[in-house]
Amino acid sequence: MLDAGLPVRAFFTDRRGGHSAAPYDTLNVALHVDDDPDAVAHNRVVVSEAAGALVTFLEADHGITVARIDEPTPRPPKADVLLTTTPGIALAAIAADCVPLLLNDPQTGAVAAVHSGREGLYRGVVDSAIAAMLDLRPSGAGAAGIRAAIGPAICGACYEVPENLRARVGRRHPVAVASTSWGTPSLDIPRAIETRLTELGVGPVLRHRHCTFEDTRWFSHRRDARTGRHAGVIVCEGPVGVSVPAPEDAAT
Repeated sequence: MLDAGLPVRAFFTDRRGGHSAAPYDTLNVALHVDDDPDAVAHNRVVVSEAAGALVTFLEADHGITVARIDEPTPRPPKADVLLTTTPGIALAAIAADCVPLLLNDPQTGAVAAVHSGREGLYRGVVDSAIAAMLDLRPSGAGAAGIRAAIGPAICGACYEVPENLRARVGRRHPVAVASTSWGTPSLDIPRAIETRLTELGVGPVLRHRHCTFEDTRWFSHRRDARTGRHAGVIVCEGPVGVSVPAPEDAAT
């Protein structure tokens, strides 16, 4: 697992240390990819134990919907942003080439797990997530001090797309326009997310530059087609300076 580098408990899982058989080997946390449900359940316990809290896993909708989570649930509403201010709640965004984005606001204690692929970026999921966090701050407060960690995702040198699709996304996010290492049109989604966060005043922003297509420690749908999903996980610990009780054992 990869430490997200945030001031709260937050990390990105890889594909090691789980119970799933090939081609989902081994720490697949997704229920929608035809893996053995019992293996996925065991894998989610592994992740919850690492988080120190029962994790609520996002079910992506490839849009901009924000779901507020006040208690752990195995079936959250479809959304691409999960948000909480409840200490002890752990949230996860799953992906396998798309970007898992983790956010923390030390001022309010809010945390969010965001799933952002090509379509989510185009529709404005980053803006939606930051707007939801700003709603929890005093009126008129900017985004300075909100911290972000961009997880492993497919890079611009590998994410080949048709030229018309690159142009469509590029009209809203020019920095997303890229070319593959073999010279064809591509999109650099992690770079565009990093740029958009900075434009919105978020900072510091930590970008983990592991490419899921190139690095077999992570799942990649583009590389393997039939495969599992890893996750970005973040735990709410409350505002800075507030004492938070230890979370209950995730396995109980």
